Amino acid sequence: MFRLDGKKAAVTGSGSGIGKAVAHLFAKQGAEVHVIDLDEAAAKGTVEEIQQQNGNAVEQVCNVTNQSEVKEIFSKIGGVDILVNSAGVSHVGNVENTSEPDFDRLYNVNVKGVYNSIQAAIPFMKQKKKGVILNLASIANNVGLADRFAYSMSKGAVYAMTLSVARDYIHDGIRCNCISPARVHTPFVDGFIKKNYPGKEQEMFEKLSKSQPIGRMAKPEEIAHLVLYLCSDEASFITGCDYPIDGGFINLNN
Repeated sequence: MFRLDGKKAAVTGSGSGIGKAVAHLFAKQGAEVHVIDLDEAAAKGTVEEIQQQNGNAVEQVCNVTNQSEVKEIFSKIGGVDILVNSAGVSHVGNVENTSEPDFDRLYNVNVKGVYNSIQAAIPFMKQKKKGVILNLASIANNVGLADRFAYSMSKGAVYAMTLSVARDYIHDGIRCNCISPARVHTPFVDGFIKKNYPGKEQEMFEKLSKSQPIGRMAKPEEIAHLVLYLCSDEASFITGCDYPIDGGFINLNN
């Protein structure tokens, strides 16, 4: 079950974190994985690790905010069967202290980047009359998170785009879903804590971990397994849905 043999998969932001875990799992399940990342060294590192495990992976250096770059990459790949939009950035702040440059940065990567990738992939999927798109949204779609104004805006847009694409292309054999993780322990989280809470790293890590009722952050691999299911043929009846993967955050945090 959940094999991806003979399928091409593009995973944005797969030089690290959740995207990297997805790329590894997809390759393990037989897919030809295109590792798309702005960081050339990170993309190369993911590809080398996959190849060392006898997986099939190709490095694609690309800025997802640049539409012409994205279209060129997908034309070069020759279309994909699966697109996972994992590239994203975060920001801490409410509406008053979120600067215009920070707002634009969140919009450009988290919203426009997803739009660019979907727009580039859809024509190839339409030709095949099949395809799967999986977007990384967030629990911020569903609940109010303190000091996450721009981030919540961007992930709410991802959720809305997911529904729209699912509706518009259902008769082209294209499925589109999203998942909404709570906190996931990635290098990004470690860097965020180190930058914003110097000297209190362990204390803040424990505090953030315990904000999930289950008592810890998710592992990237746990997120990747849900992504694999939704992108597999076993999930062929699922489209237009958002799946929280949150350690009980949405429903049990009251």
